[in-house]
Amino acid sequence: METLTTYDFIITASIIVIASFWFNIISKKTNIPSVLLLILLGIILNLTLQFLFGSVPDFIGSLKILGTIGLIMIVLEAALELELKREKFWPILKSMVIAVLGLIASAYVAALILHQFIPNMTMQSAWLYATPLSILSSAIIIPSVGGLKEKKKEFHIYESTFSDIIGIMMFYFLTGKLNPTEDQGAVGFAWNLALTIVIALVASYAIILIFQRIQSQAKLFLLIAVLLLLYAIGKKMHLSSLIIILVFGLIVKNVKLFFPGKTKIFLESERMKQIYHELHIITLETAFVIRTFFFVIFGVTIVLSSLLSLNVAFVSLLIIISIYGIRYLLLFVFIRKDILPQLFIAPRGLITVLLFYAIPSEAQVDGFESGILLFVIIATSLIMTWAMIKDKQKIGTLLDEIDEEIVDRNLTEDIIRENQMENKKEISEKGPGEQIIDSTTRKDMGNKSGTLK
Repeated sequence: METLTTYDFIITASIIVIASFWFNIISKKTNIPSVLLLILLGIILNLTLQFLFGSVPDFIGSLKILGTIGLIMIVLEAALELELKREKFWPILKSMVIAVLGLIASAYVAALILHQFIPNMTMQSAWLYATPLSILSSAIIIPSVGGLKEKKKEFHIYESTFSDIIGIMMFYFLTGKLNPTEDQGAVGFAWNLALTIVIALVASYAIILIFQRIQSQAKLFLLIAVLLLLYAIGKKMHLSSLIIILVFGLIVKNVKLFFPGKTKIFLESERMKQIYHELHIITLETAFVIRTFFFVIFGVTIVLSSLLSLNVAFVSLLIIISIYGIRYLLLFVFIRKDILPQLFIAPRGLITVLLFYAIPSEAQVDGFESGILLFVIIATSLIMTWAMIKDKQKIGTLLDEIDEEIVDRNLTEDIIRENQMENKKEISEKGPGEQIIDSTTRKDMGNKSGTLK
């Protein structure tokens, strides 16, 4: 059996990145999430490796590393898009409430389903398995909603970002319950959250004040390294480290808001604009590359035989129905009207996979098949694809109707204008006498018609 060489890895990695670029173009034209195409590419790569070499390398370790870095980049990318204004307070609050209630309700119902239909599944383990299945995927949503109206686009960015962060906090809160010595309870959790926010604010201000004075051109990867370091140290301290990333991104995006009044003297506006612009580009590019390899490797690690189980299909279907049922109720209560296509934009993805592999060994259940994970991810992504295509067609139909009305109106105006021009031309061609006779004749005809009446 041949072994993969360094050049084989380079060729494969290059082809994957190029393919991902074209998948993004296809996604924009068809609304099919590029994530599905990347997973499919991973499955094809798996079959190819098995055919050529007889086995597939173990990618689980690299999947966890890529997922963690990808998560940081995606949250930072989303935070750099969020503009904080007074008029956006209620939309942000509403999206956060929907994200939290949707997460908790979906996890509770999914836990009941798993507890009921998976052998040897305790309720505690069911909550740990259900939480990843209940978190929205910002990795799929943010790149997919660019064509929606601005308000709907912002709602999805806020909601998916809050779902990511709060979902991860909830997952690690539940894992702490497995070990009574590490369980801090609700009060400890609140204290942990408050401490994380304070550290995030202090670290963010310090980073901005230092980095805006660094003259070196090669400082952005240094900045990202500092953020990764803060995230890892925070996780070691059992803090909600994603909040550090979120707060930093929000401050960089809304720097004038966080440096009010006389504190502006500490701010170099031009330098911060440059840092924001460059950081935004490098975050976007890095998130693209990491997201690409994460989902391809996930496709490689999939066990396709698990999809053939009737129990997997049945459990997955129940979870999917509960996801959209709960989402409909929440959107109906908080938004009431115009809830399409928001109702169907609820895909699961990167964080679902990442947290699934982070479930502690003492909570793992042999009866749970990973096919449920894949089934839910693919189904929710396909449903979102269908909804986005329908919404695009609806917008296209409305635009066509508007175009037809404009064309009809223009034709009518052209006809009226031509008639007016012809009348003017006829009048100008007649002499003064003819015009007087013509007007007298029209007057006599009007009198006669009145007499006849």
